[in-house]
Amino acid sequence: MSEANGAAEKQFAIQKIYTKDLSFETPNAPKIFTQKWEPAVDFNLATQVEPLENGVFEVVLTITVTVKIEENIAYLVEVKQAGIFLVNGFNEQEIGPMLGSFCPNILFPYAREVVSDLVNKGGFPQLILAPVNFDALYVQHIQQSQSAPEAKTLN
Repeated sequence: MSEANGAAEKQFAIQKIYTKDLSFETPNAPKIFTQKWEPAVDFNLATQVEPLENGVFEVVLTITVTVKIEENIAYLVEVKQAGIFLVNGFNEQEIGPMLGSFCPNILFPYAREVVSDLVNKGGFPQLILAPVNFDALYVQHIQQSQSAPEAKTLN
């Protein structure tokens, strides 16, 4: 009975999803539109978690895409897609993956749509970001943070 009560006490809810910040730059327009379209795409992800109140967190997924033709930047787009999540009743081993993987996974489709729309409205060919394995990225982040103190003590 206590296990059933413990499971019932766990709460997860999306309270709000919103675009916190966005930027789109075409520093070499209009000349860039006359060049042959053979882009090199640089894609970066970052997440940030901010506790707001007891069991409520803001998770911000930042996506930065820089597209170049040769050495010229065609465009640079940055989107900070955020969400406010209620994450209550989870232990420490559960809350990390919830905030570091599960919540960014919820935010990614929204951010991908914003990026795609901005690129299209900027006059460039459609850009569709590939799916991201946030579980693997979270595990990699944990492994790096655990090995970092060891590396510091070895130096």
